Amino acid sequence: MTETFHEFVVHRSPALSRTAYLLTGDHQLAEDLVQTALARTYRHWRRIRDGDPEAYVRRVMYHQQVSWWRRRRLTERLEAEPTERAGADHSDTTALRLTLTAALRHLTPRQRAVIVLRYYEDRTEAQVAETLGCSIGTVKRHAHDAIRRLRAVAPDLVDSAAERSIR
Repeated sequence: MTETFHEFVVHRSPALSRTAYLLTGDHQLAEDLVQTALARTYRHWRRIRDGDPEAYVRRVMYHQQVSWWRRRRLTERLEAEPTERAGADHSDTTALRLTLTAALRHLTPRQRAVIVLRYYEDRTEAQVAETLGCSIGTVKRHAHDAIRRLRAVAPDLVDSAAERSIR
């Protein structure tokens, strides 16, 4: 049992960490979120290993993030400055990533979870509803409200998304 769980963690942690970062907007909180989700998953590994364990971990992550947000609001945030690397100019990509991260911080945890699942992980509304344990109508409402808020706080994101869809 331990070997299969270890293999799962080694192979899927990078993808889970990216999603956790998008949900939390903070590297340290993302690491905590992944670690907490994996610890909870390990307890049920025998039951879920033959199914879709990644879906189980992601669901735990989404619910845990909402739970943390409800319990405490962070009064202080330590923001890491992006480090500069020698090489190619990635300023446009970096600017877009920073804009997206800042815009996601303006969303509620539920809205953020819907946006990440729906548009980053490219899931259907039904899959998002199943993962979050809510109705499809709730998913649509959260997505609508989140997109409206994103357009208000970061209108250049909408322009960037339109440009990429044309290419």
